Amino acid sequence: MAFRKYIAALSCIAALGSAAVAVHAQEKWPAKPITYVVPFAAGGTTDILGRLISSKLGPALGTTMVVENKAGAGGNIGSDLVAKARPDGYTILGGTISSHAINVSLYPKLPYDPVRSFEPVTLIGTLPNVLVVNANSPHRTVADVIAAAKARPEAVSFGSSGSGTSQHLAGELFQSMTGAKLLHVPYKGSAPAMQALLGGEVGMVFENIVAAVPLIEAGKIRALAVTSAKRATGLPNVPTLAEAGLPGYEIVSWQAVFAPAGTPQAITQRLATEIGRIIHEPDVKAQLTALGVEASGAGPAELAAFQKAEVQKWGQLIRSANITLQ
Repeated sequence: MAFRKYIAALSCIAALGSAAVAVHAQEKWPAKPITYVVPFAAGGTTDILGRLISSKLGPALGTTMVVENKAGAGGNIGSDLVAKARPDGYTILGGTISSHAINVSLYPKLPYDPVRSFEPVTLIGTLPNVLVVNANSPHRTVADVIAAAKARPEAVSFGSSGSGTSQHLAGELFQSMTGAKLLHVPYKGSAPAMQALLGGEVGMVFENIVAAVPLIEAGKIRALAVTSAKRATGLPNVPTLAEAGLPGYEIVSWQAVFAPAGTPQAITQRLATEIGRIIHEPDVKAQLTALGVEASGAGPAELAAFQKAEVQKWGQLIRSANITLQ
């Protein structure tokens, strides 16, 4: 009996010791560099935001941030890499409307689940698209575009940075709400789509505001409306599509941070708190505003609810419009 009590006591001490080690390890996080995966090429909005946040997040956490670009398949490759990473707080992801809302309905088979494979951390912010035409276009208002498209179905074309992008879906939503039939012309990125608009190859583009503003300010293209629910800070004199005659129209691209599913709540909450604070620092917020990003900082619960609504919204649109990859 005494021997059994002795063994039981040793087991209890060992269990307490293991628990103490686990708690201590959690308290010490982070104890090594954290990798921030950007699932797109360098130089884009997701990459810019990832590097901006990482430059502040590293010092705030007392560690080093390493930004890695893992581009390909509309954000799928980098996202899958993070989905399969150890959920220990040392790998996080810059997710977007494409990788975490649109792609699940667009691709025949996605290697990850945009909701179940991740822990939501922070919504960095939202980014509207803007409906633009060539400066020489006869269309000066949204009503002009609708009238022309209804008079001659598919005579008015719109370019996009690729099938399934927010620019493409903005045009599909426009068609579904107006009954106008447009001709979609996908390109391999925003730059060639905008070049096509400038060269007269397409009639209009629902372009990301970051890429559109410089050309608008240069007088090369004309802004007719923004796709967000309220006017964009960078284009205060440009109406929303809702104001221009399409009540209820809203589509915004968005940028967020995710961690692999199973990452401890204490870690995701710490990340959310620090990133939320960083986003609202005056210098960072000024840079976000200059990029056309409406800063958010919404935490895990809010981001989770927002993302699920976005997955449902774009899934319905993709199915109803029968959108397929080209």
